[in-house]
Amino acid sequence: MRLDEITPVILTLNEAPNIGRTLDCLSWARRIVVVDSFSDDDTVAIVARYPKAELFRRQFDLHVNQWNFAIRETGINTDWVLALDADYQVPDELMREIEALVVEPDVSGYRTRFLYCVAGKVLRGATYPPVTVLFRARQAAYSQDGHTQRVQINGRVGTLNNPILHDDRKPLSSWLAAQARYMRLEADKLLSTSFSDLGAADRIRRMIVVAPAAIFFYCLFVKGNVFDGRTGLYYVLQRTLAELMLSLYLLERGLAG
Repeated sequence: MRLDEITPVILTLNEAPNIGRTLDCLSWARRIVVVDSFSDDDTVAIVARYPKAELFRRQFDLHVNQWNFAIRETGINTDWVLALDADYQVPDELMREIEALVVEPDVSGYRTRFLYCVAGKVLRGATYPPVTVLFRARQAAYSQDGHTQRVQINGRVGTLNNPILHDDRKPLSSWLAAQARYMRLEADKLLSTSFSDLGAADRIRRMIVVAPAAIFFYCLFVKGNVFDGRTGLYYVLQRTLAELMLSLYLLERGLAG
């Protein structure tokens, strides 16, 4: 696959601690699309330092709408899109793998796994799942799934071997505010879906008291974060707190019902 057939697309909202490092990894790109939700920090000024980056601004409503705007209404004329969060860093090894791809006609996307970082240190493991990040723009559309959004691909999705780094350097206060929003949406999703239609993990989450304890031990021991020192403990407590927030929202809905 030729790299000039790929347009990186990034969503931003107050991503000054992250966006420069992400754009630094994209020097190979001919054009980079950045869709900003009216950041009030230095995000826009940082993006302006990169001549290949073209900034669009759209008032945020839902992530799914923001992503669909980004891939459909920003004048992308390449066949492929590389969809990135502002805290994703794309290693050279991954781009060399992509450049070497011989794409079969029925393949419309590629997923890859992530290495999760805390304060720049790669953790031994994390709960972050593989994501389809590289896809044919005309064969893709985003849909909402709880607190997150997922790209639906018309065609077969392959798997890349090299990972992306997830390295969010924003302060804890930003993470807390985001999780409060995300877990409200996740609670709505869990309560609007019948128990029998939920996957195993979401059934555990619906049981409220089980999930926070389960995620604590899963991250600490199964994922090996106990061996990551303070950064591992930071991640474990983050994930546990997120599940506690979800449990509180589920309880709140029950008490109000």
